[in-house]
Amino acid sequence: MSLRLSQRHVAVITALGAMASAAHAASYNPTLPAEPQLPKETAVCKTLDAKLTQTGGRLPDAVDANPDNSQPDTLDIQGAIDKCPAGQAVRLRASGDANAFLSGPLLLKSGVTLWIDSGVTLFASRDPKDFDTGAGRCGTAGGDGKSCNPLIRLKNAVGSRIVGDGIIDGRGGSVLTSGPNAGKMTWWDVANLLEATGKKQNNPRLVHMIGGSDFKLYRVTLQNSASAHAVISGVDGFVAWGTKVLTPSLAYTVPNYACAAGTTPDPKVAATKPSTCFTPETAANTDGINPVESKNVTIAYSFISTGDDHIAIKAADAPASDIYVTHTAFMAGHGMSIGSETTKGVRNVRVDDVSFDGLEDPQSNGIRIKTYDSVGGPVSNVVFSNICMRNMKQPMIFTPYYSSGKHTAAPNINDILLQNIHVLSSPKFGAGKLTFRGYQYGSITNPLTMTLDNVVFDSSNFLTAAGKKNGPTQPDNATLTLGPGPVTIPFASSSTFKIVDKRAGSSAPRNCDVAFPKFPSTNSPI
Repeated sequence: MSLRLSQRHVAVITALGAMASAAHAASYNPTLPAEPQLPKETAVCKTLDAKLTQTGGRLPDAVDANPDNSQPDTLDIQGAIDKCPAGQAVRLRASGDANAFLSGPLLLKSGVTLWIDSGVTLFASRDPKDFDTGAGRCGTAGGDGKSCNPLIRLKNAVGSRIVGDGIIDGRGGSVLTSGPNAGKMTWWDVANLLEATGKKQNNPRLVHMIGGSDFKLYRVTLQNSASAHAVISGVDGFVAWGTKVLTPSLAYTVPNYACAAGTTPDPKVAATKPSTCFTPETAANTDGINPVESKNVTIAYSFISTGDDHIAIKAADAPASDIYVTHTAFMAGHGMSIGSETTKGVRNVRVDDVSFDGLEDPQSNGIRIKTYDSVGGPVSNVVFSNICMRNMKQPMIFTPYYSSGKHTAAPNINDILLQNIHVLSSPKFGAGKLTFRGYQYGSITNPLTMTLDNVVFDSSNFLTAAGKKNGPTQPDNATLTLGPGPVTIPFASSSTFKIVDKRAGSSAPRNCDVAFPKFPSTNSPI
């Protein structure tokens, strides 16, 4: 129903104070499933031995400088998958010094596991025509941005797996070998054309599952995707356990992302030659794991450092619900996000026992719900708990004004709980910037309703909306309940929002002494 229609039917809330009595703390307490397991040796239907060799985390460009050699292992891998019975695995393993496979798009069928051994990397082709859907735009910017197939695709699959201690590498920083940008741009240079030209990138994802159920990623590393690393669309039952997402790896950057001037993309200018060094900011649109219109999702014991959202929960055409993110470390990235598409509703989400290290990056975000009134809808019963953050520009963002909307759908963010959250002071950003906003347009008012309990900032030097350190930007169209634990954000009630103060005494902030692990990979720049 459009907003204009709903104005005739929805009771309009005009007094924010009336929401206080109705608001209550969110409560969603899912159970962690059993840890997945690697297949038994007896469950391997086919073992493929590597024939190529990578060094320094990179496949030499000479291997496929000729586009005719862009995907030498595709037929062998796909043939093994096609012949493998459900319940068994195709295993990729090293052979002597050979430790790499090079492939174009693969279709993983129901019940089959793709097992990538430790020390083995499955590299994606850098030839856009291998991934093109038929429109001829893959590897360019333009059209709807949907002109590339992913490296690994699943369609209505049931019980499929991608496992092992190996790596799947999208080669996002490698120079393209066909099409109008051949020899001129890398995949990530193409991604940066969005800001320079306003045109959408056509780059392949690493893993995309559409429909189906019971899909697992276990212990595998996804890195250097040309676009999003894993998108799970319309799936009932997904587990990512021990999964590592890293972009860019050291193959395409330098320690601490200290790229020399002139070697990285300039997002405001279309590239005229391939960039040679990348930061998370310039490896654009490389989301980590996106559960889209899916339910019964668990992401646990994982590490994510990337160039866009760490995780983005979306619900454009169907609801998303029952999502549990736990025991996970986030490094570079744009946040543990809900949105921006929330049209059909997001509910029952718990983010618990996680850490964020923003690396003093000006793009760093922590927890956020972002939507707007072209794609907005209800977001409710969401818990963010037991969280440590440091070096963050924007630790908390809750906004129904993420982009300019067309006023056709009214966002409604309510029943949110922030509990046991400790934000350490950033040398660069102090306490960082906070955004707490409800929605208001015309006669429609959907206040943000939220409880904050034991939410402690070590610094009182907050960033304002203008980015200056002068106290936090105050909430708008919101009812915030504080307590019973301490809340050190200096809110003050006004005519556009209401504070319900239930703080009672003091309690210790969450202990963050050992909360920030290193990324567990020798390929990591951080």
